[in-house]
Amino acid sequence: MGKILLKGGTVITMDEQIGDLPTGDVLIEDDRIAAVQPSIHADAEIVDCTGRIVIPGLIDTHRHTWEAAIRNCAPNATLDDYFVEILDTFAPLYRADDVYASNLAGALECLNAGITTLVDWSHINNTPEHPDAAIRGLQEAGIRAQYAYGSANTSLQKYWFFSAEAIPADDVRRIRSTYFSSDQGLLTMALATRGPGFTQDDVVRAEWGLARELGIPITVHVGMGRLAGRYGMVEQLDRLGLLGPDITYIHCCYFSEHEWRRVADTGGTISIAPQVEMQMGHGWPPVQKAHRYGLRPSLSIDVVTTVPGDMFTEMRAAFAGERARINAVYWELDQPIPEDTPTARRMLEMATRNGAHVVGLEDHIGSLTPGKKADVVILDARALNMAPVHDPVAAVVISADVSNVEHVIVNGGFRKRDGKLLTDVNRVRTLVENSRDYLVAAAAQKKEQVG
Repeated sequence: MGKILLKGGTVITMDEQIGDLPTGDVLIEDDRIAAVQPSIHADAEIVDCTGRIVIPGLIDTHRHTWEAAIRNCAPNATLDDYFVEILDTFAPLYRADDVYASNLAGALECLNAGITTLVDWSHINNTPEHPDAAIRGLQEAGIRAQYAYGSANTSLQKYWFFSAEAIPADDVRRIRSTYFSSDQGLLTMALATRGPGFTQDDVVRAEWGLARELGIPITVHVGMGRLAGRYGMVEQLDRLGLLGPDITYIHCCYFSEHEWRRVADTGGTISIAPQVEMQMGHGWPPVQKAHRYGLRPSLSIDVVTTVPGDMFTEMRAAFAGERARINAVYWELDQPIPEDTPTARRMLEMATRNGAHVVGLEDHIGSLTPGKKADVVILDARALNMAPVHDPVAAVVISADVSNVEHVIVNGGFRKRDGKLLTDVNRVRTLVENSRDYLVAAAAQKKEQVG
């Protein structure tokens, strides 16, 4: 590590005070952004960013990274199908080695796509070796991540239908003390809870209490799918006196007005996975709804079993989905669409600054602000899918894809350079393909035995 000068690019800082620079420089010193100015002269390694767009690293606030080995296995799945095809079929078969391979491959997939921070929602802790393997994969990839310790998935009936099985507190404490004794590292910890509706009240109380005892945030799926209204999960949490600013609520497609108010009043944060929500039947992504309650929703991928693993897809899905919903409503009302209808810039905010807010790191990442950690992505805007650039923000949100991600810097160090990950991709691909082969064969054998 030392000094890196990103020279001559179009800089989208996502910092309201600095704004965007049509041509600008970004100086990185060690692990931090030292300066962002129209022109900087420094004794540093120079990266020519002419014809490129420089943005903060993208942030994925909810991904089941362990599913990388079974990518695209359920392209047509609904949410109900997912529980059977993934959680009841493949998840019980996962070995610790499969989790390691998937987390390594999945985290590198993120970096390749310009995602520098990941919330790894790891509900695959079938044995005590599984969380160690998951963390090892994240460490090896070199991504900034929040490892969210979740339940086992050895039985759909045992862990997802009004479950009496709490996440093992002693193992959560072990992981906390072994890997996360400090909250200042590249990896931090959260608790991935199933919450009310999926577990009994005693389990909910125990898991919330455990997270707060250890001082780690809580992340929970709520308000998704056709049965979501019956559960009223936020109402149940409120009844139990558990709402608070340390909770990230995922999906939130079917909230009552009272639930939205309670989440906002208690300082909760929101993660929306628009492609999954529209494709799998969770409900309309509540982008506008969250903003109208003063919340700052972030974006997430969720599952690569069914959707792509890049944030460009999510920004476009959120943008198109919410505008389609609003257009349809106001067409029926024969009224003009509201002025606060989502914009392209708002989508980029959701993928950067809002994501940092949701993971509790806005003082450190999410914008190209001097003093913050140097998590930076450089996009090649000379490519024909982006050129010519009229509006740089629109070019990123509407046109960019993974092929445009030229350089990725995390914590001041390159993870991808000149369009290539700085790791042995062939080795990682072999690991995850071997896991795929094992899991597919084991699932087929399981089906034969049941049949």
